[in-house]
Amino acid sequence: MTSTFHDEMLAILPRLRVQALSLTRNRAAADDLVQDAVCNALAAQHSFTPGTNFSAWMHRILRNRFISDLRKKRETSNIDDVPASAVAASGSHEDRLVVKELAEAMNRLPADQREALVLVVMQGMSYDELAAATGCAVGTAKSRVFRARRQLATWLYGEERDIAAVELRGAVRRLRSRREERPAVSA
Repeated sequence: MTSTFHDEMLAILPRLRVQALSLTRNRAAADDLVQDAVCNALAAQHSFTPGTNFSAWMHRILRNRFISDLRKKRETSNIDDVPASAVAASGSHEDRLVVKELAEAMNRLPADQREALVLVVMQGMSYDELAAATGCAVGTAKSRVFRARRQLATWLYGEERDIAAVELRGAVRRLRSRREERPAVSA
């Protein structure tokens, strides 16, 4: 192991521990995660390009290790071995009301936001795929999903004010204040 690699590894350990604690929320698990990430990094030392961002490389290794560990812990079973009663359950009256309320709120969304939300959340499309499918920029696709989620949260959690109207009023206030700040032009 080169001395610079070793030095960078030692320097980043405290930050890796902080990240691991934020992911695991358990000191022992965080220590194990850091140790596993360091072992992975040492094993893959040849793949690190000197002069690039060592910190980002290590944080990515730690995050990927955390995700891999979660996947390994996930309980799986063959669907054929599970009794039907464990898979299907009748919904309660409250569940049906919540689903109905969500459907009504979804129908109130503008068509572009509703489409974006359905494709990303329910269909699992990436923002890049959404942008390509709808013929818009990736930033526009992200914005549509964000605004749809925020609007649904507002409606479903009891705040009936329309976010678009609030944003419009805020934009008008900002324009008015800019106009008032400008010096008067004499004719």
